[in-house]
Amino acid sequence: MQPAETVLRQIVGAAVVDSLSHPTRLLVARRTAPPQFAGMWEFPGGKVEPGETCEGALLRELGEELGIEARLGPEVSGPGPQGWPLHATAAMRVWFAEVSAGEAEPLQDHDEVRWVPLAPGHELDALPWIPADRPILDALRAATRLIGRS
Repeated sequence: MQPAETVLRQIVGAAVVDSLSHPTRLLVARRTAPPQFAGMWEFPGGKVEPGETCEGALLRELGEELGIEARLGPEVSGPGPQGWPLHATAAMRVWFAEVSAGEAEPLQDHDEVRWVPLAPGHELDALPWIPADRPILDALRAATRLIGRS
């Protein structure tokens, strides 16, 4: 277990939805590497580089990985100050995002992207997710119910 004062490597991810005001579908991406995660699905994103804000890094990563520009919505709050634990040395903060320009395609780190319904019991649950991303799905669904009411 990490000591409380340990700063983890900061990763950012996007829950890209079809609408920030009334989300019904989520854009998911299938990894090509590293080998232990190849063929698994995830929230697109990546590492925060020195001097970048989390939000700036996420927008950069969405452009590099998927070829899209996006508008960020609320954060899907994780259990720790740096978001959701990924492994012993990294944690990920996740934001809702909506495509503002471009059409998502797998440009880097992925071999497929697809839109899937957010409703439970459908395609989203059946996908082989990277294990660290799966707990985020429940929080994401709870947050989408709140967004629809605002």
